[in-house]
Amino acid sequence: MQDYISLRIDATPCNADITDLLAAFLGDVGFESFSPDATGLTSYVKAEDYDSDAVARILCEFPIEASFSSKSELIEGEDWNSEWEKNYFQPIVIGEECVVHSSFHTDVPKTRYDIVIDPKMAFGTGHHSTTSQMMRHILDSDMDGKSVVDMGTGTGILAILCKMKGAGKVTGIEIDPFAWENAVENARLNNVDVEMICGDSSKLDCIKPCDYFLANINRNVITGDIDKYCSRLKKGGVMYLSGFYEEDIPIVVGAARPFGMSYDRALVDKDWAAIRLVKMD
Repeated sequence: MQDYISLRIDATPCNADITDLLAAFLGDVGFESFSPDATGLTSYVKAEDYDSDAVARILCEFPIEASFSSKSELIEGEDWNSEWEKNYFQPIVIGEECVVHSSFHTDVPKTRYDIVIDPKMAFGTGHHSTTSQMMRHILDSDMDGKSVVDMGTGTGILAILCKMKGAGKVTGIEIDPFAWENAVENARLNNVDVEMICGDSSKLDCIKPCDYFLANINRNVITGDIDKYCSRLKKGGVMYLSGFYEEDIPIVVGAARPFGMSYDRALVDKDWAAIRLVKMD
């Protein structure tokens, strides 16, 4: 069986931009799974692919000013699934209506919506506050027959939930090829028909305006592409955005307002925000 290295990196300060960049840089040197949290990131790589010098260079040359501490640990192959289940991905219930779990979990609570996610290199299991708050927004929404675009779909978890809730046409877009493959696999695992597109926001040009637009990415990407997002939303359509802190809400809302978007409300957990906007024009 395959041995893995678990790498824990703590960052000061720590925010979504830092953990997103850490995951991207570590992915470039072979790391496969990432679990960000409030103080840093835990990631996993096959033992044979672990390069401590490459990790040291990433931390030394990191483009955002921060201090880091790191610790690596060997996980022998026979313990990998139990380690992953114990420390990385345990079943989680969202809003008492939806359970998210991996394909190897056996003791899973019964809920209305049962989502199987094998995350691999992609972000989105429901454990991070941004993902769980976006799922709560979806659970509170009327998705029946509605069209949905999920920008930066990651594991595909939000797109999958929309489809389970009765949405019509659902499209997920993911820039990372490995994450896109994972989203395709997860849609298949859950027996849902979701179109998964590999690419960036330029792919929105060929998509018809939708009823719901989702983006759980980060503040800078969202504000940089907000004009494209808004152009793909029908008048009266709803946009859910997350991947940023509560203090960033005015910045994101201010970027969206010139494109006809009106702020409705926010869900906040552990300082992370997920906001609801409505297109008025």
